[in-house]
Amino acid sequence: MGVFVADEGQQTRYQRYVEEISEDITETVQAMGCQPILFIGSGLSRRYMGAPSWDELLDHLAGQCSAIEKGLGFYKQSLKTPMKIGEEFARLYQEWAWGTGHNEFPESMFGEDVSAQAYLKFKVAALLKSITPADVSQLGADNLRAEIEALRSIKPHAIITTNYDRMIEMIFPDHEPIVGQQILRGQQFAVGEVYKIHGSIDEPDSIVFTQTDYDEFAKKKKFLSAKLLTFFNEHPLLFIGYSASDPNIRSILSDIDEALPEKGGVIPNVYILEWNGDLADDSGPARDKLIATEDDRSIRVKLIEASNFGWVFDAFAANPVLNDVNPKVLRALIARSYTLVRHDIPTMTIEADFKMLNQAVEDSNSFAKLFGIANISDYSVASAHHCLSATEMTKQLGGKGSYLAVSLIRKIKEDTGIDIKESDNRYHRTEKVNKTIFHKYSADMLAILRKVQAGEAYALDMG
Repeated sequence: MGVFVADEGQQTRYQRYVEEISEDITETVQAMGCQPILFIGSGLSRRYMGAPSWDELLDHLAGQCSAIEKGLGFYKQSLKTPMKIGEEFARLYQEWAWGTGHNEFPESMFGEDVSAQAYLKFKVAALLKSITPADVSQLGADNLRAEIEALRSIKPHAIITTNYDRMIEMIFPDHEPIVGQQILRGQQFAVGEVYKIHGSIDEPDSIVFTQTDYDEFAKKKKFLSAKLLTFFNEHPLLFIGYSASDPNIRSILSDIDEALPEKGGVIPNVYILEWNGDLADDSGPARDKLIATEDDRSIRVKLIEASNFGWVFDAFAANPVLNDVNPKVLRALIARSYTLVRHDIPTMTIEADFKMLNQAVEDSNSFAKLFGIANISDYSVASAHHCLSATEMTKQLGGKGSYLAVSLIRKIKEDTGIDIKESDNRYHRTEKVNKTIFHKYSADMLAILRKVQAGEAYALDMG
């Protein structure tokens, strides 16, 4: 699923785009030293399990209820927004349920303590349950299975979604779902969790669908906003399955915008992945996008356009530091630490070998083993010398992107017959992370390129 490039001279314009974007992603992830946060919208459920769009869902609901006598077009014309249409449909569903539609619902739903909007949400959950595959192996068409595996390999720190379905739990079974109002209660551990901020089909009453729901959600969103800002400060963020005009993404980005110390410029750690089926070899998509948020403000984030998402997911998974750490294990460790501090200490005696703990902390290798985490020093040492990408070298040479460095390396090959990228040497090293190949360069390489750029004499030492 990764992108393999033999020689930049044979690259198409879009292949160069893929390589440069992949490079930018991996550099951001590795520089921040932590796993990404994924924001997943309905577009991904539509891609992998054929979930309906909002209009398709409303159209289906209209067809199920005999109390909805007019077509969806009438309600779109008169009520304008999906949330207001949902509000009206909820009223009509309640009337139907207490009349001719009574047998469509469990008898337990006809108590006075049941929400008036429960009948609509019951049918929303029923539809999504009916189209949910039995297991993850049945998600996606054959040509998308490898893409789903690439997504799983990211091992995200946490996932935030406005989707109601169970698809994310199927793809990330080691992440714990936190549904609706549960997010506002108690202490979450903020690692290995799926925040289902608009509810779940497993708890139909939690589903945020009507105008009333959205108004209530807006009132209680302060805690969520605080958590989002913590994520923004500490992690790379990837939005998948949202359009830039989606009201959910505008609201989230508005919160991020308020926290920015300086306005203007592209936010370096926020990416939006958009599907584009018209991409061709000569395509050169935009690298960033200006998105209108709230109160007539706007924010500029990094844009990724792709028809196949696999290479994007591979790049976000390119952090060998935590690739093999199970989120469930980390969550359990943090949960146990939290219980120890808040509960165990006042009620029982703790015996600890502080000498052993002190030695473990002083020795990074022992400390890693103490927590069952593999030591990564070998990788770090190997990367330390060849720490520059073509993009970074181009920037230091006074250019943008990676073209300047790539063209100077090509000129060296033309002048000397030596292809520096053909082997690992003092100037260059090939780095394969997951299925993606990256080219990394040393300070010696940059020094040679400065001479080539200035037209000065230079000599290569390939020994």
